[in-house]
Amino acid sequence: MWRPPELAARAAYVIRGNSAGAMTRAAPDLYPHQWSWDAAFVAVGLAHVDVPRACAELDSLFAGQWRTGMIPHIVFDPSEEGYFPGPDRWACAELTDDAPSSPRTSGICQPPVHALAVERIGEIAEAHGGAAAEHYRDWLPGAYDRLLAWHHYLIRERDPRGDGLLTIYHGWESGMDNSPRWDPVYARVVVGADLPSYTRRDTAVVADASQRPDPAEYDRYLWLVERFKQAGYDAARIRRNAEFLTTDVFASAVFAVANEALAHLARRLGRPEHDELLAAAELFRRGVLGARDVRSGLALDTDLLTGAPVRVETIAGFAPLVSGGLDTGAERGLLELLRSPRWTGHPDLPHPVVPTTSPASPDFRRRAYWRGPSWPVMNWFLAWMLNRRGAKDTAASLRTAALAELSDGSFAEYYEPLTGEPLGSVDQSWSAAATLDLVLAHDWPD
Repeated sequence: MWRPPELAARAAYVIRGNSAGAMTRAAPDLYPHQWSWDAAFVAVGLAHVDVPRACAELDSLFAGQWRTGMIPHIVFDPSEEGYFPGPDRWACAELTDDAPSSPRTSGICQPPVHALAVERIGEIAEAHGGAAAEHYRDWLPGAYDRLLAWHHYLIRERDPRGDGLLTIYHGWESGMDNSPRWDPVYARVVVGADLPSYTRRDTAVVADASQRPDPAEYDRYLWLVERFKQAGYDAARIRRNAEFLTTDVFASAVFAVANEALAHLARRLGRPEHDELLAAAELFRRGVLGARDVRSGLALDTDLLTGAPVRVETIAGFAPLVSGGLDTGAERGLLELLRSPRWTGHPDLPHPVVPTTSPASPDFRRRAYWRGPSWPVMNWFLAWMLNRRGAKDTAASLRTAALAELSDGSFAEYYEPLTGEPLGSVDQSWSAAATLDLVLAHDWPD
């Protein structure tokens, strides 16, 4: 097992090895392009060793930003042609003038963690001082403009009714692809006979196909892409003809705190949007709190085509601990649930990490992607948000557990939570980036 200083050194080596110039591949084999929320988290890790390179990582992502302001979930590396579904399958620039022709991108988005990353990179840069801080200050105004356009897109197109909850059109947009959160929503998706044939890459890279979404799930994923193409990637047409339409409480919680972060950056830059952004933060915070289940305290997604809440116990239910806004008693209750035998206190866990689905839930699948395994990046992100909110003890516990899980040095995509076995892709960039922040950040509680 690797000790933290050596683990951080290996993490930096992994990220450097995954570099493709200005962008970092999400993983060397399974994910050879730049994913949106991966890139934001990778940039945070990079900032600990090279602030200008961290800024360049986000600039590479911003280069794929659509004219609407959307930051797409993949920016494709033109030198890599083997990934599926690749840019030809998405055909974004061929179907809408809103998409850039270069770099080529996908046509959907992911959780809006980017303003949080930019704020944290600034904290790291200022701690470094000197040339690192100066570079960040010079870079920040342009990054702010990109982020503001992104936030405006989300408010305009993903919460058109002003409910304070982001809407997604595909499970991929949540970043939690096959989570049980989406089972009842996907169940209504009827795959057309004209779905073009395809060959998957993920099951060729990960030998144990039981870890990955099954063939019927993958057909639905790709059928929705065809539906987006039929709509010319127009948001209003997609909503109007949607087969998959749901709120995303976790992304909404992220957006609440991201608006807070962007408001702080606006004040730093003397920009006029400070109050507007704080109002957006409050709107989405209220939206998340309004989605809480009375019995469990977990926030629930809503299937917008039926109006029914999706009653599952997944990591997304802890969204109120990300957004903040709970009264003292409710926050204490949700933290107690997080530490309870249903979650990090489950007696079979070797480390008190947060599985993606409660081990006590009938939906729990210990090796199946987002249906049970522990993701280092999610444990780090929750620890970061809890630390930010002042829940220092729980943040410290999650930090210790995450480092214990990562100490094998494989930097796996996810881990079997009951054995600690590394699963999925190894040398995952965001697992390495999380490690760098967990080890090197100055603001973690002892």
